[in-house]
Amino acid sequence: MAASSAIVLIAAGCVASHALAQQAGSAGPASVESEAPPTARLWRFELKRENTNRGTDDEATKTTLRLERFFSGAVRLLRLDVPLPDQKTDFEGDPFNPGLGDAKVRVGFQPLKSGIYSFPSFIEVTFPTADPESLGGRKHQLNLGLRMVRPVALPFEKQSAHNTTFELQVQQVNSFGGDDDGKNVANTKFEITLYDVWRRQYTMKFKLKPSVDWVKDGKTGAVAEIEGGKFFARNWRAWLMFGRRVWGPEGIQATYGTKVELGIARTF
Repeated sequence: MAASSAIVLIAAGCVASHALAQQAGSAGPASVESEAPPTARLWRFELKRENTNRGTDDEATKTTLRLERFFSGAVRLLRLDVPLPDQKTDFEGDPFNPGLGDAKVRVGFQPLKSGIYSFPSFIEVTFPTADPESLGGRKHQLNLGLRMVRPVALPFEKQSAHNTTFELQVQQVNSFGGDDDGKNVANTKFEITLYDVWRRQYTMKFKLKPSVDWVKDGKTGAVAEIEGGKFFARNWRAWLMFGRRVWGPEGIQATYGTKVELGIARTF
């Protein structure tokens, strides 16, 4: 019942955002990476490498290719993620012997605005494209998400040099269809993020990601992540992230023991 209620609440938020999008203002702060760029650049390509220890199906050692297309209307974002999980699933992995994971498609909607607050939302579908099947969940997944973004001023910052936001995101993910023998997924995920861009070049992100696994009778777990990055050359960004479990047992959906992520992206 709790999971169903969460789905209804998040779906209502997504529908409301979509229905009122034409009344909303511009996108959230330009420093927020998931928003459309503030210039005429319409595409972003991203390559990231994740080495993960004791992760669940979605949190495995893998390489991920991401392509995003930005728009200025009610639909703000189309995203395709193609994960290439290693056949060797431990922390070291084997990047030169990957398989194909479950592909994801996300549609992001124009945010609602209320004063300094911005409320983007999205719908994401995961497809059971894994080859071999053991590298995926063998079921479709529906992910409904709603975010709150607010600019903040930290007391130690020189405001002319910093652009800082506080972000809160809630997602409900449920599996459906696909292979009857595949793993069921029903979890509510939260992301609490403090994100700073300094001098328009350097980025720093602190994130706490709790998760409630309804398949495991509502057990909870969480990971904490810290990420540093830099914009360089012409419209390029690179980053390094470290993450670690901070509470909960192993096996809670969307959690892991330890993760190191290295990524690069170009907007064009």
